[in-house]
Amino acid sequence: MSRKQKRILAGISKALVLTAVCAFFIAPYLWMVLISLKPKVDIYDPGKFIFTPTLENYREIIEKAHILDYFANSLVVSAISTAISLAIGSFAAYGFARFNWKKREDMAFMVLSQRMLPAMAVVIPYFLMAMVGGLLDTKVILIVCYLLFNIPFTILMMRGFFEDIPMEIEEAGKIDGCSGFQVFKELILPLSLPGLTATAIFCLINSWNEFVFANFLTSVRAKTVPTSVMLFLSVSGTKWGEMAATGVLASLPAILFGITVQKYMIRGLTFGAVKG
Repeated sequence: MSRKQKRILAGISKALVLTAVCAFFIAPYLWMVLISLKPKVDIYDPGKFIFTPTLENYREIIEKAHILDYFANSLVVSAISTAISLAIGSFAAYGFARFNWKKREDMAFMVLSQRMLPAMAVVIPYFLMAMVGGLLDTKVILIVCYLLFNIPFTILMMRGFFEDIPMEIEEAGKIDGCSGFQVFKELILPLSLPGLTATAIFCLINSWNEFVFANFLTSVRAKTVPTSVMLFLSVSGTKWGEMAATGVLASLPAILFGITVQKYMIRGLTFGAVKG
């Protein structure tokens, strides 16, 4: 066998392996899509792959379960929490990256440790405080809770990006008469835009997919998309068709958003990785 044939054979083998791996991971999602398109009488026959597709399950969740209201809640909460996290987290990350003070690293670890807390460990205190403050079943309490893990994540991400920006750029700006805030606004933020974009993407997706806080701290008005699957669980059984349709619609925005901003995400994650 010639060298060229070996390369071709190796390429085909690699492609087959990657295809098999991708198929393994995407199979559950495709199965959910399949169930969402099945008529109700065919849902409990998992071996039936030939059927007439129907959108009845999607019509049910839109008209009767009012899934679009949940989408609106998720969009508002995710967008606001992401914006606030970037605003606060960027300033904090810049302080950790550029200023030295006593026990700076201890303080950084303390902030980042909040990201390590499991949601179930803090949901009860948040529930009690929200009940006292009259914030249960509101978007405000969800935004506050999402800031709990988005701000530390923003600090963790953006500190590395700011540290990769040479100090000489800031010094040149100060020589030209810029104040500290002007240096941050006019020089540092534009240079760290790839990092801000990548951080915003992850914060938005984390907020969109969050379940524990949204499930325990809301009941009707502020319910988000991930919690809507609970509507189809009852003592009489599980409405698998509606649940699958809800799962497809809930994941579709995140998938499309990820595909759209993929190049910005990759650019942000590799920002500063290669140095001259």
